[in-house]
Amino acid sequence: MAASVGQRCLRLQREVAPWRSGLHHCENTALSHFLQPVRKLPLRAFSTNARKVHTAPARTLFLLRPLPFLFVTGGGYAGYRQYEKYREQELEKLGLEIPPKLAGHWEVALYKSVPTRLLSRAWGRLNQVELPHWLRRPVYSLYIWTFGVNMKEAAVEDLHHYRNLSEFFRRKLKPQARPVCCLHSVISPSDGKILNFGQVKNSEVEQVKGVTYSLESFLGPRTSVEDLPFPPAASCSSFRNQLVTQEGNELYHCVIYLAPGDYHCFHSPTDWTVSHRRHFPGSLMSVNPGMARWIKELFCHNERVVLTGDWKHGFFSLTAVGATNVGSIRIYFDRDLHTNSPRYSKGSYNDFSFVTHANKEGIPMRKGEHLGEFNLGSTIVLIFEAPKDFNFKLKAGQKIRFGEALGSL
Repeated sequence: MAASVGQRCLRLQREVAPWRSGLHHCENTALSHFLQPVRKLPLRAFSTNARKVHTAPARTLFLLRPLPFLFVTGGGYAGYRQYEKYREQELEKLGLEIPPKLAGHWEVALYKSVPTRLLSRAWGRLNQVELPHWLRRPVYSLYIWTFGVNMKEAAVEDLHHYRNLSEFFRRKLKPQARPVCCLHSVISPSDGKILNFGQVKNSEVEQVKGVTYSLESFLGPRTSVEDLPFPPAASCSSFRNQLVTQEGNELYHCVIYLAPGDYHCFHSPTDWTVSHRRHFPGSLMSVNPGMARWIKELFCHNERVVLTGDWKHGFFSLTAVGATNVGSIRIYFDRDLHTNSPRYSKGSYNDFSFVTHANKEGIPMRKGEHLGEFNLGSTIVLIFEAPKDFNFKLKAGQKIRFGEALGSL
């Protein structure tokens, strides 16, 4: 009986032995693969009483495989954001209202720490580089295909005409491509997408539905009463009421987002007089609709140029907001304006008055007249005073072109 048990044990050991040796081989192979980068590290040797020991610097061990870690974490976060966007789109199709998920303070601070101003200046210099004649058509054709640019509207359709990317971005349109509506008092100053519009309530403005920013933070402190074309209707602590100059009027706003493929020039939206310019140096974060839903007071963080003045119904303002790779904002009649300049620091603003002893009214602008341009897509914000019966001819999210009606009385 004992002999039979012993024979069974020997047989079992013979059967297990190949599996055990294979397991050891796999373990050794895995360990060898893991230690391979360590063997390539610079080693430091030091002696002890017992034996010589070799070690690698701790910081070098920490940097063994940073790229895979960054790819995994970054890819996971991007995948999560895409899933969230897909889920929101599906809920919107079902007609369900989705409350916006705002970024935390640390997320905004992390985003603002990215040197977007420096990157935008580098992008601006790159845009000025003249392209070889043979390279212009493939480069511009790729951009046209990516962003859906309609070159049939361009004043010059020949792609070889544009020496660099900057000239291509700032291309002019054929005169008949954008007829200006004469029946309505306010027209769209640019091509783009309507993000939001309506009355300004409680000195807060909606950048998109459910996400607001402070009117005073956006426009800055009110200029002195002496500089105004006419004083406010009433003395009141509310910043909104300080802008309303006539009894019975309301304050309105409209936000237009310019995509990279849109026409990048902007025009006067009505007949008005520009009396003051305020330049806010700031960050250059993306202003696409997704970011506008995510970051509260996004437009207040970004660099912007605020033009204020008056029209026939009172206060009127147009603000050009910069964005990533769009640090260059140009106002045609303002040669002293220099945006995204390293000499200006964030958190400040620079004022310039167009009202002088020689010109006591300011700069008159006609509806549809050329006003300025971006180097790439960005955002235009209109804030103006009008009677209570002013009506917008818009829908949120609709595409609009320069010259089409925004609203009228």
